[in-house]
Amino acid sequence: MKNILFALLGLLLALSAASSHAAGFAGVREGRIVGPDGQALRLRGIGLGNWLVPEGYMFCFSTAVAPRQISEVFEELVGPAYARSFWLKFRDAYIRKEDLSYLKSLGFNLVRVPFNAKLLNPESYPAYWDEAEFKRLDDVVSWAREAGLWVVLDMHAAHGGQTGDNIDDSTGTPWLFESQESQDRVVEVWRRVAARFKGETAVLGYELLNEPISSSPDVQRYGSMLEPLYRRIVAAIRESDTEHLVILSGTQSGGNLSVLGAPFDKRSVYTFHHYWAPPEEGMKGAKDFRARHKVPLWMGESGENTDEWISSFRTILEKNDIEWAFWPYKKMESQWTTSVLRFARPAHWDEIQRYADDRGGSYAQKRAARPSIAHAREALDSLLKNVRLENCRMNRGYVSALGLNPVDVPKSE
Repeated sequence: MKNILFALLGLLLALSAASSHAAGFAGVREGRIVGPDGQALRLRGIGLGNWLVPEGYMFCFSTAVAPRQISEVFEELVGPAYARSFWLKFRDAYIRKEDLSYLKSLGFNLVRVPFNAKLLNPESYPAYWDEAEFKRLDDVVSWAREAGLWVVLDMHAAHGGQTGDNIDDSTGTPWLFESQESQDRVVEVWRRVAARFKGETAVLGYELLNEPISSSPDVQRYGSMLEPLYRRIVAAIRESDTEHLVILSGTQSGGNLSVLGAPFDKRSVYTFHHYWAPPEEGMKGAKDFRARHKVPLWMGESGENTDEWISSFRTILEKNDIEWAFWPYKKMESQWTTSVLRFARPAHWDEIQRYADDRGGSYAQKRAARPSIAHAREALDSLLKNVRLENCRMNRGYVSALGLNPVDVPKSE
């Protein structure tokens, strides 16, 4: 009788697991990310950087690097109304359905979608929720589903700022950890995102915070606050969504997972990023954490290096059963071909770049340094055309370094 009961229990557990997989969601089993069939997934992803969270270096700027700084430059050059119109058109043009289909043709099976929480719920308007910006997330997930790609939704920029650097559109300090209001708003964003996508099987999971707490002094001050905030976010997600993975980063680009304890959610995945240093160096802490807690690892961001370095790191990741998403999909042409695609610099962009990098602090200095309004508007209008897929060029060496299939960009008819 005892053996029969154990057999029945095993059958029930197996049926439970099978029903979850049959629903089409990814899961976690024996320290690996698994697909709906229960088999380990080989995730080959790319980050859609610069779309919903612009970064200055992708426009060849060196001083205006955070989204708010780039926006200030464009407003000063073309006026607030023209700049607002530009950004709406930019988000419409930068990533479209065709981009997702093209990525699938290269051999990617995942897109990481960095988003700015302040687009959904503007910093200065706590009660306002921008349905049009939520719709952008709806669209990219729908396009990915049609193309056969997984999606990771990545809160790249949180209210107050989680990193203390430019990438979260903050003012240089991770104010998120100093503000109860900012934390409450981040929790509410994730609650709404999870309720919106709870049944969407194309979504692999939710990356709760990108690269939280960058500097060592800030880690000492705020590191102990990270996991409690993660627990609040996950609890809010699980109010409506019990299926999707939750993806947790340690501090200092995820390399310091020691600030986190054992998994508190059975669908947890842990992510780290790695740039520039020898490939093996960026993995040691993460691998130690995996060995200790038997959890899946995901290398969520890397690149900005030579094709040889990228190929070497990608190979090492795969040998160590670590899934990956490199960075980024597209950016403006420069001396580095470290993206899947590159788009041409518009006419007059040298003038724009000089102004962005050295426009001065006073109004008089800005007026003296500013290009003509006509040149600035022509440059931004041209940029809107250049970023479209059909006007981009593939970086063959970069795609090959990722072990994928270099396919030329389809041209519009």
